[in-house]
Amino acid sequence: MTSASAPVPQEARDFGAATIDGGPDDGPVAAVYRYAARRGALDTAAFGIVAEELGLTVPEVFCAATRLVELHLLRTQEGQDDGGVLLPLDSRSAAALLVSPIERAIFQQRELADRLRDRIASIAGTPEGTPGAADAVEGVAEIRGMLKLAAGACRTEAAMLRPGHGDDPVVDELFDACHGSLDPRVGVRVVAPHRDRADFGSRARVKRTAESGAWVRTLQRVPQTAVVFDRSLAVLVTLPEDDGVPTARQVTDPGVVAFVMDVFELLWEGATPFSAEEHGYDEGIADDVQQSIARLMAQGLTDEVVARRLGMSVRTCRRHIAALLRNLDSVSRFQAGVQAAQRLVAVVA
Repeated sequence: MTSASAPVPQEARDFGAATIDGGPDDGPVAAVYRYAARRGALDTAAFGIVAEELGLTVPEVFCAATRLVELHLLRTQEGQDDGGVLLPLDSRSAAALLVSPIERAIFQQRELADRLRDRIASIAGTPEGTPGAADAVEGVAEIRGMLKLAAGACRTEAAMLRPGHGDDPVVDELFDACHGSLDPRVGVRVVAPHRDRADFGSRARVKRTAESGAWVRTLQRVPQTAVVFDRSLAVLVTLPEDDGVPTARQVTDPGVVAFVMDVFELLWEGATPFSAEEHGYDEGIADDVQQSIARLMAQGLTDEVVARRLGMSVRTCRRHIAALLRNLDSVSRFQAGVQAAQRLVAVVA
């Protein structure tokens, strides 16, 4: 962790304010970006042709291109210093290049404020100075900054618990930011839900994670969103059920961190290894999914509650329930749940 402040650079503050509050009209900027994206490049020597095709003036095209370079949506071609050809960049990559330094600086300022508060409390003899206390933040941007800073300081290993959370992209956004900030030499283990094997988009993401060198295992339900860095720092993330604001707590207390790591190891041992060559569920995982659904159905829970408990979409959950009803030749959800539970007890016995 840093021991000094990291103020947001003045140029970043000025540019951010100008981007939000003013600057050229977004119409020409968007038109020039779409033009560059369609063509795959923007030739600065052909601004006259671009202006004619878009119904703009040359100064408007020039100002728009300048703005797009500032926003990192256009970049110069590698090995070219004169900026003759500008290449388009996707919005996510551009945002990461522009926003990440600001987020990191904001979080470091917050960390400095907390350190000063703890220092004052320690001198004054108040309990707030107790080492190992949890530091809480809220909001996607601040959590992303917290994870990036912790990942950047990680040196040996990172253990990630990544639960399913319906179709909420927040989990993906936070974990992508965290994983992307880790040194390639850091050993990464990830426990994810089985649903990541079946959904095409999720499977593609997990496959990329595995191909980057991480070890991935899955199980039916991951109870908590958490990352443990070097067995000395844990970040626990709480995601809201509805449209609330996510929160995160950074914990350094050795006992709490050890407990979280023990939970991770327990889940890791019982999880199924993921292979990038796999396609969907194998028979054993499919059975595990249906048994979990059956146990919840036997409790009389609705489809929505079952889906939320298991971290899958309601549509996917209902597809599993329909298959379960067919396999057990049951006429009701409750009957199917009871029958499946009885079969499971018989197998265990």
